[in-house]
Amino acid sequence: MSPNAFIGKTEQPTGEELAAALGPARATWNQLLADLAQEYGANVHEWNSYSPKAGWSLRVKRKARTIVWLGPRAGSFIAAFPLGDKAMRAARANKLPQRIVKIMNEAPKFPEGTGIRIILKTTKDLAAIKKLAAIKLAN
Repeated sequence: MSPNAFIGKTEQPTGEELAAALGPARATWNQLLADLAQEYGANVHEWNSYSPKAGWSLRVKRKARTIVWLGPRAGSFIAAFPLGDKAMRAARANKLPQRIVKIMNEAPKFPEGTGIRIILKTTKDLAAIKKLAAIKLAN
């Protein structure tokens, strides 16, 4: 997995810096944010960096609830979902692509839930990401 595009940066990335880092994946990033806002009301965006060594990520929320974290990479980005046990059961009951199921099966468990991390470069996995967002919101 490639490192965060903004490691070492002490200030929130600008739109131009984000576009340069994401490259062609910027269209997928924008589409995901637009879809999450329109379909699920997840229209609160907060940039966070816990350390310059970790880089920056965008937390996408509906009101106060975090739905997904987006981590910019060079030419791609990661969509990260912490899913609790109930949400994981619901996700397994849905028809998700085999690649996503494999990621779920191999994902690490944390006290706040299972850490699902999906790398996106194109719109190929947007439907699965939106389905996971819906599951997160319902559980």
